[in-house]
Amino acid sequence: MMDAAAVFDRDRFKRLLSEKKQWDIIIIGGGATGLGIALDSASRGYATLLLEQSDFAKGTSSRSTKLVHGGVRYLAQGNIKMVYTALRERGLMFRNAAHLVTKQVFVIPCYNWFSVAKYLVGLKIYDWLSKRFSFGSSTFLNRTTVEQQLPALKTDGLIGGVAYFDGQFDDARLALNVAQTGAEKGAVVLNYFKVTSLVKTDAAVCGITAVDVETGTDYKLYGKVVINATGVFVDEILQMDRPGSRPLVQPSQGVHLVVHKSFLNSSRAIMIPETDDGRVLFALPWNDHVLLGTTDTALQKHSMEPLALETEIDFILNTVKKYLNKAPRRSDVLSAFAGLRPLAAPQHNDISTKEISRDHKLIVSASGLVTITGGKWTTYRKMAEETVDAAVRTGSLPPAPCTTESIAIHGCVTTSSGSRLAIYGSDREHLEALVVQDPNLGKHLGAGLPYTEVEVVWAVRKEMARTVEDVLARRLRLLFVNAEAAISIAPRVARIMASELKQNGPWEQQQIESFTVLARGYQIKNADDTVETQVNALVTH
Repeated sequence: MMDAAAVFDRDRFKRLLSEKKQWDIIIIGGGATGLGIALDSASRGYATLLLEQSDFAKGTSSRSTKLVHGGVRYLAQGNIKMVYTALRERGLMFRNAAHLVTKQVFVIPCYNWFSVAKYLVGLKIYDWLSKRFSFGSSTFLNRTTVEQQLPALKTDGLIGGVAYFDGQFDDARLALNVAQTGAEKGAVVLNYFKVTSLVKTDAAVCGITAVDVETGTDYKLYGKVVINATGVFVDEILQMDRPGSRPLVQPSQGVHLVVHKSFLNSSRAIMIPETDDGRVLFALPWNDHVLLGTTDTALQKHSMEPLALETEIDFILNTVKKYLNKAPRRSDVLSAFAGLRPLAAPQHNDISTKEISRDHKLIVSASGLVTITGGKWTTYRKMAEETVDAAVRTGSLPPAPCTTESIAIHGCVTTSSGSRLAIYGSDREHLEALVVQDPNLGKHLGAGLPYTEVEVVWAVRKEMARTVEDVLARRLRLLFVNAEAAISIAPRVARIMASELKQNGPWEQQQIESFTVLARGYQIKNADDTVETQVNALVTH
């Protein structure tokens, strides 16, 4: 196996791109599913190429609720097989990416004994389905215990709660580490390469044309099989194959709000199992803050940068207000981000998104184009296995068994500490060595922020970060935690990156300006208690 530190290099990948005459498998899309496919394919020995039009995990795969879970809601819907598979995959992720996947305790507050019985029985089934991959047993908590574990929770009418275990992770960091693992196995993975068309011979897909977004250079690349793993964008690739074909996906938007950790003041997460419109809502600790979400809103169009709708923001804040003593207001929201789910397009317009299956869909077109969409982060490995199996059959590739169940993801270590650099796993020692060589790299990027200059340098040198957004959104995650803080340190990040990438002043300024515009979209308008403010103003005068 090759050393990722040596092979995960964009210039090296581009050289290989020019040298290779034909690939076994070409993958379009660098999200969780596409990267998982690249790892699976390369680990079986197939010549593998993956192209992503933006940065890895730019879309849905960096905008999840950060849960590695079987899906308690899917169990309630009777989808036992899906939950069983997801719980098994949850266990494999915990083992194979131990530096990023952790166990998390969730508490469901209960206000009547029927709820206690219903959730406890359901979660005991959840525990049983996890079998040897169990994270721990669900238990009933009396009122006093719930008050101790969740001091921020309103207790009027509270009887007790049900505690259960699931997993939590950093989605964008795991996507990057999966990409690095694929590179170690021989895959070529390139960000900022946009596929512009499919190449065909006698109506069969035999390759793609693509453009290097940074240089404008065009490429024609041949492959025995082409896989469409572009998430909510799968229909765009399908249109290249069969213009006028019926849409395969119905995008659904999920929004999350991030607030200060004091609003939860606990290491436990709250799971609200049924909101006013039948959704599930979480309040969970993440990155030393609290993540609130999510929503489920049908959209007719999609974009690379979806924005939180006012109705979604209000829904989350109004729901949380019913459960927390100190409820966050709009002015307390440090960052608001939206992600799009590629759900199967319904046959009828009157079907709500929460009724559409969250399971994945795998299709092989008459042209031989393999398309995978849907699913969830937790099952990315299993989805990749099924997709590569289909690709092997479609391209008549020599059969080879899937081995990803036992492949440790790049960075995996079982011991960690409270250090910020622990998220780098086995790479941590390399970052610390750089600081020893140049102590200036140990300086913090901003007052009160845990991030240091060495992380920016590492992101450029070893993690293929090309823009300020790549660093602040997906390598450090600060944009998703505190948009204003991210804007404040963007100039410093741009300066470090310009030095590393041998860029000039205009590039630096352009990066600052474009990131600032993007980051403003993660902030919400502060219009808290307008009527109350006006009333108070009249009273005081």
